Amino acid sequence: MSGWLITNARLVNEGEQREGDLRIKRGRIEQIAGQLKARSGETVVDAQGKFLLPGMIDAQVHFREPGLTRKGNIASESRAAVAGGITSYLEMPNTSPPTTTRLALADKFSRASGRSTANYSFYLGASRDNLSEIKALKPTEACGIKVYMGASTGNLLVDDADTLAEIFRHAPVMLVTHCEDNATIEVNLASARKRYGNHIPAAAHAEIRSREACLKSSTLALQLAREHDARLHILHLSTAEELDLFEAGPVDGKQITGEACVHHLYFIDADYETLGNLIKCNPSIKTDRDRQALRRALRDGRLDIIATDHAPHLLREKSGNYDSAAAGLPLVQYALPMAWSLVASRTLSPEALVDKLAHNPARRFDILERGFIREGYCADLVLLDARERTVVNRQPMLSQCGWTPLAGRKLPARVAATWVNGNLVWRDGLLTGIVPGEKLQFDRPG
Repeated sequence: MSGWLITNARLVNEGEQREGDLRIKRGRIEQIAGQLKARSGETVVDAQGKFLLPGMIDAQVHFREPGLTRKGNIASESRAAVAGGITSYLEMPNTSPPTTTRLALADKFSRASGRSTANYSFYLGASRDNLSEIKALKPTEACGIKVYMGASTGNLLVDDADTLAEIFRHAPVMLVTHCEDNATIEVNLASARKRYGNHIPAAAHAEIRSREACLKSSTLALQLAREHDARLHILHLSTAEELDLFEAGPVDGKQITGEACVHHLYFIDADYETLGNLIKCNPSIKTDRDRQALRRALRDGRLDIIATDHAPHLLREKSGNYDSAAAGLPLVQYALPMAWSLVASRTLSPEALVDKLAHNPARRFDILERGFIREGYCADLVLLDARERTVVNRQPMLSQCGWTPLAGRKLPARVAATWVNGNLVWRDGLLTGIVPGEKLQFDRPG
């Protein structure tokens, strides 16, 4: 096949919409213009006015490999991702064993090669005792360094002040943080057990993983970043109070940025009544006031990126009582239709949404030649039909865990087609079976 020609598309890119055609050749966007004529051997796709967007770059996923592959793996979760309009992802280090060494990092890249349908990179995890690995990391070797500030288990939990200071002082790449104060959570959990005994309701999760725990930890992260002049991105912000810590405006030039996740923008605490532990996640889903504040912060630029924090668990691991239920949601398969709810509700324009899903992750993480519809860039593209809805059923589910908290819901758009590196990987509800994902490259010295 010599290439693709997408005609009659509504291109959304770099703050504007325009009608046009787009030619793909050798995995790259070769030409963007009006009324392009098909060449011999090209496959023509008539977009019929659908939106053509740069593919989503998901800055936070958990694909569970190695060690937790009963829940998901790089192959299964990357297939689900392209169905949801994600063409590149940055994956987290809380696997088994955790990705806290450069050798473990190299192992993940080896596992993804030839098996990932979407493009990929991986975070090195900070721990209590791997400062030498952090110092040795080359800037182009990982997308960033993940720090669990009081919100993880085992060696990935970093809550010692001196260790945190050293990590922030010596990090050669951007730090990304999960911010919840563990001491506050423990006090809240003890209080909940005293009140409810062994029958803590799912709705109490928002009280246990409280706004105070989030704000205390996020405030500390910002203080450390400023003190040590570190680049910082705070993941999955969930409270109105935290948003006052951030500056409004474009992402370019910012030392510190923030992120919202699709589930915090979609669900609210009232949904615990019907969904229970299915929407248990960390940080917790909070109130409608918090959801509205997150949406306003996306509009004014205090929040810069939208991600998923995709974290699959088996359905049986979400069952049972509060204490035993795992925290995390499988979300990548419906990522873009979920995010399009912000356009449908007139919270964001299509141009602003593309900024948060594709442009800003590429800018913030220095990703080379992706995240934009530009001639010469990699052809990572999504054709989105905003005139049709995605009706979510329990099957077919592409994530290995086999369930979704969105079952039975209708989302306000449908991913009609996805291209990764110029290869059609998803069209009209079906995977093509092509596995073209590549290791992401970074525009960084060293």
